[in-house]
Amino acid sequence: MERVKFMEGVDRRTSIRSDAKRKAPRAVRAFLDLAGPGKTIVEYRRGQRIYSQGDAASSVFYIQKGGVKLSVVNGTGKEAVVALLGPGDFFGEGCLAGVPFRMGEATAIVPTAALIIEKKEMIRVLHEEHKLSDQFIGYLLTRNIRVEEDLVDQLFNSIEKRLARALLLLARYGKQDQPQKMLPKISQETLAEMIGTTRSRVNMFMNKFRKLGFIHYNGRIEVHNSLLSVILHQ
Repeated sequence: MERVKFMEGVDRRTSIRSDAKRKAPRAVRAFLDLAGPGKTIVEYRRGQRIYSQGDAASSVFYIQKGGVKLSVVNGTGKEAVVALLGPGDFFGEGCLAGVPFRMGEATAIVPTAALIIEKKEMIRVLHEEHKLSDQFIGYLLTRNIRVEEDLVDQLFNSIEKRLARALLLLARYGKQDQPQKMLPKISQETLAEMIGTTRSRVNMFMNKFRKLGFIHYNGRIEVHNSLLSVILHQ
């Protein structure tokens, strides 16, 4: 049962994303690939802040290439990672619901290109281009499922299982095309923030996974399918 639930969750998220990208009509691809009125393509270097917590929320972002970390910071400066996003993902969509300020911050974790779509232009195209609105709604539903699963993961699963799940999701395991076995460079601190633990605990389990042959870890992380056994049999 646990295997079925995990695989259904991963397959549902990745198949929605890959199917939407594959079936997107030319007009939708052109809108998301090209700059134009009300939209701009911006390149960010690794580690560059895209927006900060408390900034005015006036646009939606679409990742064309690279990766983005979404995080929140409390009053003492402690950071919690909310999500790591990749090509084909939207973020900053809270402005469409009338949220006036950014509730967290967004940072490029690798060299990244993002399409910045002004709120007014995004609302216009969602009303006029139904294929794009279908794709966008599908993405929002997928993100909502992921948030619920992350909450269950934090409440009921061990640190070891949470780390294994995070690595498999980062590798986009279950994607219909080839999984991304070599992950973008990501620190143990970021992994710890993602799963709600300390860097030392992440380091301990990363070393365990490496010794068992589940990952190859030498600066960058290569995830092997055998890591799934931690999810299935723990």
